[in-house]
Amino acid sequence: MKYLAVFTLAPIFCFAFQDLGSKYGGMDWLTYEYAAWPMMIGPVLMLLLFIKYRELIRDPRKGANFSQVVKMVSFLFLIPNVFAALGYSWLAWISVLSILTILVADRQLKKQARA
Repeated sequence: MKYLAVFTLAPIFCFAFQDLGSKYGGMDWLTYEYAAWPMMIGPVLMLLLFIKYRELIRDPRKGANFSQVVKMVSFLFLIPNVFAALGYSWLAWISVLSILTILVADRQLKKQARA
């Protein structure tokens, strides 16, 4: 859960520091790329974490919170990454596909666990 928190909060903090630093701090070097790249890298790292701990999703007694948190964070990152893919960089499609993989695989793992 620590890694998931880092992968979630790092892009959010980057957006906050970028906005405050460029607006009030006079730091012109803080561009939107400073915040966009962590937002695009976070879902890929979450997918790797999801693959590593997929047995937590199969056993709902041990990993119910992990599954719910991963799905919530994936939905949180889905909209900004779609906009980034459309307007900023085609590399954001990798993040979008990672998010969709997490959402679909979570459902499939839960179905397999019930069967």
